[in-house]
Amino acid sequence: MQEKVIKASRFSLISNIFLFVIKLTAGILSNSIAVISDAINSLSDILTNIAVYFSVKVSYKSADSDHQYGHHAAQPIAAMMLAIFAGVAGITVIRESISRIIEPTIQDIIVFPFVVLVITILLKSFMAYYFKKVSKKYDSPAVSALSIDSLNDVLSSLIAFFALIISSYGLKYFDGIAGILIAFFIFRAGYHVAKENIDYLMGKAASQELIEEISNRAKKVNGVIDLSGLRSHQFGNKYHVEVKIKVDQNHTTKDSYKIAQEVRNLIIQMPEVADVFVHIEPWEE
Repeated sequence: MQEKVIKASRFSLISNIFLFVIKLTAGILSNSIAVISDAINSLSDILTNIAVYFSVKVSYKSADSDHQYGHHAAQPIAAMMLAIFAGVAGITVIRESISRIIEPTIQDIIVFPFVVLVITILLKSFMAYYFKKVSKKYDSPAVSALSIDSLNDVLSSLIAFFALIISSYGLKYFDGIAGILIAFFIFRAGYHVAKENIDYLMGKAASQELIEEISNRAKKVNGVIDLSGLRSHQFGNKYHVEVKIKVDQNHTTKDSYKIAQEVRNLIIQMPEVADVFVHIEPWEE
């Protein structure tokens, strides 16, 4: 699992470096703020990819004396960095786009920027699909953030593409308008990533479906009469679970402990669960 997630992060980094270089070149040649904005977006992606790449490696490290519950929170932290970078990039693009509306500087139409944007749209479409598949399979919030970002990159590149076409017909101020629209998609990507990962960092409870599955597993254990409580909170991309079981009050401490361990072993097998805390309470008729 770790290798697949790291591979996805590496692929994203290499792809975004390639796209940044060709888009920046095309933006400079055409002097289009829309294309340059797209290049800035790719630069933001590169910085984020570096953070994601190292956070994924950190998140799969085993627990140690300084991080006794593991390093699962590393991925949501990296995803939040993506949101911050998106905000900074968006502000930069809007400021420059306004100046380009007032005083358009885009050059006459040339073929190279169109070719670059078509390459970007095709590559980013594939990346969005690939990252979504990987993030769902391995439950990685950082890779999920890359998927959302890639999809927004497709939309922003489409805007830049049509901006070049419209500007070529004499409406050169539309290049600046397109830059502002692209900034909107940059902000939108950052917002969605931040919103999703705040839940990770704030310890959101597990879904009702997952809670029911945990409850069913606990009740399957021979000796568990009932549950008196079940709580969960998200820690990184996994959950910590606290379950209170009712056992016969006449059981010995050893027998009760054995039942609790069976409950824990069944629940911790679930890929969504990082740790389980089982509390024993006596059942009184």
